[in-house]
Amino acid sequence: MILHVRDEETDRLVRDLANRRGIGITEAIREAVEEALAAENSKQSLWERTADLRAKVSAYPLTGEVADKQFYDSLWGEEDAE
Repeated sequence: MILHVRDEETDRLVRDLANRRGIGITEAIREAVEEALAAENSKQSLWERTADLRAKVSAYPLTGEVADKQFYDSLWGEEDAE
């Protein structure tokens, strides 16, 4: 099977990695792809990454107040003149 790299920068990077690790370019490509896939697989979902934040927010007591249009307008200094 042939993998033809037409991009000079990609070729340079692969050869640099191979030289630094003392391996062939095919092995350098395989290792780099395996490492990238492992990193992708170990990434946490947004739900998992925000678990601590969601726990902190849910720990606050409910006030019973409603954040309606008037509330948001007051944040911008746009209170209705009633």
